[in-house]
Amino acid sequence: MDYQITGHTKLTGLLGSPVAHSISPLMHNESFRHLGLDYVYLCFDVGEENLKTAVEGLKTLGVRGFNCTMPDKTRMCELADRLSPAARMIGAVNTVVNDDGILTGHNTDGVGYMMALKEAGVDVIGKKMTLLGAGGASSAIAVQAALDGVAEIRIFNRKTRSWARGEHLVEEINRNTDCKASLYDLEDLSMLKASLDSSQILTNGTSVGMEPHPEGCLIPDASMLHEGLVVSDIIYNPRETRLMELGREAGCRVLNGLYLLLFQGAEAFRIWTGCEMPVDVIKEKYFR
Repeated sequence: MDYQITGHTKLTGLLGSPVAHSISPLMHNESFRHLGLDYVYLCFDVGEENLKTAVEGLKTLGVRGFNCTMPDKTRMCELADRLSPAARMIGAVNTVVNDDGILTGHNTDGVGYMMALKEAGVDVIGKKMTLLGAGGASSAIAVQAALDGVAEIRIFNRKTRSWARGEHLVEEINRNTDCKASLYDLEDLSMLKASLDSSQILTNGTSVGMEPHPEGCLIPDASMLHEGLVVSDIIYNPRETRLMELGREAGCRVLNGLYLLLFQGAEAFRIWTGCEMPVDVIKEKYFR
């Protein structure tokens, strides 16, 4: 059917900075078109300093919902009227739905990440993960991985303002799941190397290495990695990050964040519309 903007079109979108690189508009708008839903999805470059104003404006305009990406996920917890249990435990929101002026914050990143690993045939249940970062995306990954049965997660983070968040995250995981979680200084390379040596998967849950700074990498060189380690990055632009290049150099299997994006988006789509995203259609068109 023809896809047209009407007087009844419901608005959804993405808040974050930067967002111009995002493929979320492509996959959501194609899904709306494919299912004949009168919705549209747009990107808005909004940082933390303007997030409150932007959210108030979107609420006033009656948008159906929106996604949040870096650096807005943590701040959005404070701005939502309600939080899902997962969002409350994680301390970050990546999906918001507006029900008659009530904004409920959800977090679909962890579900998306675990579904992406399953799609790639990677089994981490009962195994050990080394996770870089303690921000919104990393927290979602850690919580969902712990809930799903990963045996141990070692989180490495810089001693910045997010360090306290990492401490709280570890406490939550150890108190509420059977997973053993611990937090270490990212600058402690000897501890990082030891953790990687005994891990089955390394995951970068930060924005380091994302466009427009694709040269960034939290792992100094390939000697830190070992063959048999799965190297996973939540970044999908560029599709091969510097971390993934190092992983290939070390003989590791590497994964980018494309399928995480797909499956977390599919869950957001369901929350907003009540319909299942046509995942196979979107994979064929945008993820090959």
